[in-house]
Amino acid sequence: MPGRFEVHALSAGRNVSLLAEQIREFHPALVSVAQQPAADKLKRLLGGATKTQIEVGDTGLRLVATAGEPDVVVAATVGVAALEAVYAAVQSGARIALANKETLVAAGHLIRAAAQLSGAVILPVDSEHNAIHQCLRAGTPREVRRLILTASGGPFRGWSARQLLSVTPEAALKHPTWSMGQRITIDSATLMNKGFEVIEACHLFGLPQERVDVVVHPQSLVHSLVEFVDGSVLAQLGPADMQFPIQYALTYPQRSPNQRAPLDLAAAGQLTFEAPDLANFPCLRLAREALQAGGAAGAVLNAADEVAVEAFCSGQIPFTAIPAVVEEVLQQSGTLPAGKMEEIIDADQNARQQARAVLSKVPA
Repeated sequence: MPGRFEVHALSAGRNVSLLAEQIREFHPALVSVAQQPAADKLKRLLGGATKTQIEVGDTGLRLVATAGEPDVVVAATVGVAALEAVYAAVQSGARIALANKETLVAAGHLIRAAAQLSGAVILPVDSEHNAIHQCLRAGTPREVRRLILTASGGPFRGWSARQLLSVTPEAALKHPTWSMGQRITIDSATLMNKGFEVIEACHLFGLPQERVDVVVHPQSLVHSLVEFVDGSVLAQLGPADMQFPIQYALTYPQRSPNQRAPLDLAAAGQLTFEAPDLANFPCLRLAREALQAGGAAGAVLNAADEVAVEAFCSGQIPFTAIPAVVEEVLQQSGTLPAGKMEEIIDADQNARQQARAVLSKVPA
């Protein structure tokens, strides 16, 4: 959509080679990178041939999220790295295209309250929540009976507990449908990602978790469904291509044509559905328990999971230890206050320390 959007600011982690290309193409006023060495490298790559301001770290992220009174802030960082930046963007009243589920998992009640005060609109980019947002345009909130999130089931759908003991990081990173980053791919394999999405859905759409269900749909063509009080169920279908929900969030409430390949139902063949296996994939249960506990339990859940996933990917623990680590940290943490963003950040940091202590006791 050339000419439709102007890029005002960009943030990146350490991939400064790509960022340099983007600066040359889009000429943003401001960019931010994770650390000073990355900023120094970016300056060398650009060779002084740019007027773009370069910032670093948390301060840089907040500046990117709020500078220039942006019309749309696309929040797509992994984990809680940009939690405070997204919070600041919401407080400013910006429209948020939210592709980062951990923000709502860790601090959904604070984000929602800030949006109500500022008038910020949060449009979900996650394919499941984007699908629900589209389906909800067919009725009023009072007419909704339940939301149904679909899950691919990951690469180990149907595996036994014994089979899961031998899972390697390489196997876990081979998602059957989507091409994603390391953290979210592992979370999809454990079903923690779907647990996060249950929490996210409750915050986005204001429903209790008892009215948010999960069904495994291996083809990943039905992105989610909404059941209304009269028994009608609306589903949003589309190819497994994130450009569709991204475009929807950027152009809402209008729909614009694109050149992406359309859905071919005849080629897709059958669409199948089944219940999730909570016995062998307990992370979905743990996420629901954290949501029920309230307070800072969501932040603890996310932090412990992130540490456990990193440990699994480095070969420190087996795949089946990921939920065990998360569950122990949740139990150790108990009920924590979460009335301020500072308390969320403290809970996140403490949970990471607890998770590392638990990891030291897990046999490889």
